[in-house]
Amino acid sequence: MTRHWIRSARSAMGAALVTVAVGVAAAGCSDGAGSSSGTASRAASAAASAASSLASRASDALASATAEAGRRLDEVKNGVNAKDDVSLGAVGTDDAGRSAVGVLARNTTDSAKSFVVQVNYRDGNGHLLDVVVVTVKDVAAGASGEATARSHRKLDGDVRASVSTALRH
Repeated sequence: MTRHWIRSARSAMGAALVTVAVGVAAAGCSDGAGSSSGTASRAASAAASAASSLASRASDALASATAEAGRRLDEVKNGVNAKDDVSLGAVGTDDAGRSAVGVLARNTTDSAKSFVVQVNYRDGNGHLLDVVVVTVKDVAAGASGEATARSHRKLDGDVRASVSTALRH
């Protein structure tokens, strides 16, 4: 996600720089009160600062989501790897515009179990965009249970989901 947001921030910075360049060109020569290159430099600096801030917030959000996922998985006591028993549907968008994917957990044991599943959202280049943990509770023996993993925010572009970790307990 960080790289995705950095690319978005760079695009925003580029657009700001084009706007400044057009404004400087339209203004023509300096009126003597200040140089046009100084104005462009200050505007470019402001655009770079905004892009850096956006990238920093994106990085912080991903770090927070990843840390929360780790905490949720650490809470599971006596969990057994069940990644092969969990599958995902197609990534879609919910009513709030966030990415969402159906999670199906098959209980292959002879007693009721719950599942904790970490879903990673990535872009088409494999860059991590978001991390979500869902719980599929009380799945009867030999049955399947469902949940929906929703991203924490709107994700742009070619969004893909994969099961990173699945624990049955």
